[in-house]
Amino acid sequence: MTVESVQPEALAPDLREPPRAGGGVPGLGHGWKLVRDPLAFMSRLRDHGDVVRLKLGPKTVYAVTTPDLTGALALSNDFIIAGPLWESLEGLLGKEGVATANGPRHRRQRRTIQPAFRLDAIPAYGPIMEEEAHALTERWKPGETVDCTSESFRVAVRIAARCLLRGDYMDERAERLCVALATVFRGMYRRMVVPLGPLYKLPLPANREFNRALADLHLLVDEIVAERRASGQKPDDLLTALLEAKDENGDPIGEQEIHDQVVAILTPGSETVASTIMWVLHMLAEHPEQADRVRDEVEAVTGGRPVAFEDVRGLGHTNNVVVEALRLRPAVWILTRRAVRDTELGGYRIPAGADIVYSPYAIQRDAKSYDRNLEFDPDRWLPDRVKDIPKHAMSPFSVGNRKCPSDHFSMAQLTLITAALATRYRFEQVAGSNDGTRVGITLRPHNLLLRPVRR
Repeated sequence: MTVESVQPEALAPDLREPPRAGGGVPGLGHGWKLVRDPLAFMSRLRDHGDVVRLKLGPKTVYAVTTPDLTGALALSNDFIIAGPLWESLEGLLGKEGVATANGPRHRRQRRTIQPAFRLDAIPAYGPIMEEEAHALTERWKPGETVDCTSESFRVAVRIAARCLLRGDYMDERAERLCVALATVFRGMYRRMVVPLGPLYKLPLPANREFNRALADLHLLVDEIVAERRASGQKPDDLLTALLEAKDENGDPIGEQEIHDQVVAILTPGSETVASTIMWVLHMLAEHPEQADRVRDEVEAVTGGRPVAFEDVRGLGHTNNVVVEALRLRPAVWILTRRAVRDTELGGYRIPAGADIVYSPYAIQRDAKSYDRNLEFDPDRWLPDRVKDIPKHAMSPFSVGNRKCPSDHFSMAQLTLITAALATRYRFEQVAGSNDGTRVGITLRPHNLLLRPVRR
């Protein structure tokens, strides 16, 4: 289905109002369900319609539930990046970074950062990805418990910093980032689904903890930029591109935009990649037969030598393991848009200014799109089977002009890390591990603790 952008005067007079989901409560609307069990709530919405009205506090929000309409939403000029998610993220990402900007500013920012993520640029990062992936396998010791949260963040941050910001100072900062992000993303999710406004400014313990974590994140970014300026060095990386970028008038971009861009590069990317590493490790532990297939594939490709970046293209099954983990446990599980004019989706009227929400988690697990939808089955991505999956039913990096520019960069490192770990170890959960899903702005296990067992 294609939904065309239409002007208000062209809207059909018989457009329907979307049905309203049941279960709202006075004052909070459906917000309490999005706090209590958000994944189940979003996954059930398709039973009520292709587009459904929700109440989040006093606001009416429209939930889109089908692959074709979420694709149309992402590709239409009638909708922009805005809404409860992005408003909650502005305290972290700012208003001037590529993640939250719209219009000409966003297009100019994409042009600035895109060269760092071109396909022909990614092989230059290969040696760093290899070094970090193998350092991870060396750091882990057989029989010792691995805290997958801190370890996944450490490798994700180090790869991002060393490839894109040329940082040699990330060990201690990766730990700070890991701790701060857990607090910040959890607090931002609460602010999105229960918009209590002034109450979040009260000096309550949870608010103070959130504010301290947010301040440390911004301090970290200021340290990175200041150290680069003081060094006088101009390596061919993304930070140099930002420091030398020009705005629409040909003037250097402002300090706030540089700051927000670095936050947008370092923080969401590290959070989403780290979350995916955790879920991949969980899947390898839960499905040892898939880990064995990864090991066998890697050995067939490498002949027994350590896996290298150049091997990634030949690791089809390993890539499919990562993709299937992304399908079942997408780090970015909820997204929002805002209508800039009166428009329509699926025959329903969407008024100008309305906020729209949709869940990649729900879309990617929908039984109407996937056979055995809740099973971990990497082979569903083989060429003879993937053709049966509806368009836009799998978009972990989004589509259109908001598609994540680092999709190939992220997949390369995820495939390489998976190959290196599965070749060296089998994994077992240990006492005290909690692989339940922790829901914040992103999804990751509560506290995944694994024991590596040498092969």
